[in-house]
Amino acid sequence: MKRPLPFSRALVALWLLVVAFFVVWYHGETVPQPLPDGPARPNADARLPCVSYSPYFRAGVTPLDPNTQIPPEWIDLDLQALAKITRCVRTYSVDQGLDRVPEFAARHGLTVWLGAWIGRDDKKNAQELARAIALANQYRGVVTRLIVGNEVLLRREQTPENLARYLEQAKTQAQVPITYADVWEFWLRYRGALLPHVDVATIHILPYWEDRPQPIDSAAEHLFRIRTMARQVLGAIPIAIGETGWPSAGKQREGAVPSRVNQAKYVRDVLSLAATFNWDVNFIESHDQPWKRALEGTVGGYWGVLNTAQEPKFPLTGPVAERDTLWPPLTAALMGAVLLPLIASLRRWPVTLLGAALGFTAFWQWEHAVVAYRNAWEWGALGATGVVALVVAVALAARPTYRATPPDWLTVATSYLLFALAVANVWLVVDGRYRDYATCLYLPLALVAPLRHWSVTLTERLWSAIALLCAAFVWLKEAMNGQALLWFLTTAAITLSLPRARAASSQATRVAPTAPQ
Repeated sequence: MKRPLPFSRALVALWLLVVAFFVVWYHGETVPQPLPDGPARPNADARLPCVSYSPYFRAGVTPLDPNTQIPPEWIDLDLQALAKITRCVRTYSVDQGLDRVPEFAARHGLTVWLGAWIGRDDKKNAQELARAIALANQYRGVVTRLIVGNEVLLRREQTPENLARYLEQAKTQAQVPITYADVWEFWLRYRGALLPHVDVATIHILPYWEDRPQPIDSAAEHLFRIRTMARQVLGAIPIAIGETGWPSAGKQREGAVPSRVNQAKYVRDVLSLAATFNWDVNFIESHDQPWKRALEGTVGGYWGVLNTAQEPKFPLTGPVAERDTLWPPLTAALMGAVLLPLIASLRRWPVTLLGAALGFTAFWQWEHAVVAYRNAWEWGALGATGVVALVVAVALAARPTYRATPPDWLTVATSYLLFALAVANVWLVVDGRYRDYATCLYLPLALVAPLRHWSVTLTERLWSAIALLCAAFVWLKEAMNGQALLWFLTTAAITLSLPRARAASSQATRVAPTAPQ
C-alpha cells in the first residue's frame, strides 16, 4: 500500500507552476527573436561608428588600482579585434598605458576620440591634460577630437568655471576639435559655462539609467527626443552622442530589462537613427567590463558589444536568441528530478516535480553567480546562502520527521535564511540602485516553507515582518518590474507561511499522544 502524500495539493500545484515557469522561460530564451536589421548601406562600411574602449576587461584588471599599467601588446591586440567591428574608439584617459592608443589605432586604421580624465586633483589634471594635448597634436590624422573631462560635473569634482578653464587651455593649445562629455541633463544645465570653450557638445543618453528608465520598445524614441531637444537648446554647435547603449545582463529598472536581445535591438535602432539623421554616435562600450560591477552592480559589467573573450555578443542582422541551447538548465532539472526521490526514498511524482524545480533553481543560482559575484567573499557568502537554501529544501522534503522535530543544524539554517532575506530586503530599500534581486538564492526555501511545522521564534517573526514589508515597498515602487514582482512573491511565500507553521505546530502539540509513565 502506498504511503499517503505528505504534501498538500496547493504545494504540489506550486511546484508544478514553478517547473512550468522555468520551462517556458528557458525555452523562450532559446527561440531567436526577429529584430529589425541595422541600416542597409550598400557599398558602405557596415561597422559601428565608434565604441568606448577600455582595456580593463581582463580578469583582475581595474583602473581603480593606481598601479595598473596596460601592456602595449594588449592595446595592439584589442584594437586589431575592434577594427573588425568599428571605425573609431573613444578613450577616457591617457594614463595607465592608454597613451599608446593613438599609435596602435593608426596601425589598425581606426580614429580616436581621445579622452583626458579630469578629477578633483588639479595637479594630476594638469599632467593628464598636457599629455593628452601633446598626443592629439602628434596624431592629428588619427585623433579627431579631444574630450576634456567625462561626467566631471555629474560627479561634482569640478565647478563649471574651473572646468571651463581646462577646456579653454585645450582649445588654445590643441590642434583638434575640443569637447566635454556629460549626461545630457548636466550639459543643458551648464551650457552657458561650457559652450564658449568647446567645438562640439558631447552628450550621454542612456535610456536604461534615466531617472525614469525607458523600456526597450521606447528607448530609441527616447534618445531621439533628447537629441532633438538638445539641438533646440544648444543651437548650431555640432552635437555628438558620446555614450549610448544597453546592458545585456543585470537588474531590471522599472520597464528597462537588460538582455542580449534587448541590447541587439537598441544598437540596431540607434544605428538606423544615426544613418537617417547623420548623427555622430559612440556606443558604450567595446567589451564587457567586470570591474565596473564594483561601482554599478552586476549591470555595470555588461554593456560591451564584445564579451571578455573578445567575441561579438550579437549580430547586426538577423534574429537573436538570449541563449544558444536549452540543454544546460534542462540537464540540471533532470538531475534534480532523479536525485531527490532517491534521497527521499519516496518515488512519487510530486517529489520528482520538486526535484526538477530545485534543479532549475540550482542552475539559476550558478548563472547568477557567474555574472554577479565580484570577489571571493561574495562567492563564499552568497554562494553559501544559495547552497544552504537548497539543503534546507531537500531536508524538509526528504525527511518528514524534520518538519516538527528538526535537528539543531536545520533550525539554525532556516533562521539564517530568514535573517539573510531580511537583510537583503533592507538593502534593496535603503541602497537598492545597484543591487540585484537575488531571488534564486531564496526560491528553494519558498518552495518548501509550508513544510516547516516547528515553532517560530519572536526573532524569526521580526525578520519575517521586516522582509515582507521591505519587499512590498520595493515592488510597489516599480509595479511593472517583473524581477521585483518575483522577489516579492518569493519573500511572501517564505514569510507568510510562518504563521501557518506556528499554528500547525500548536495543533500537533495538542493532539500528540502522551507517553506512558
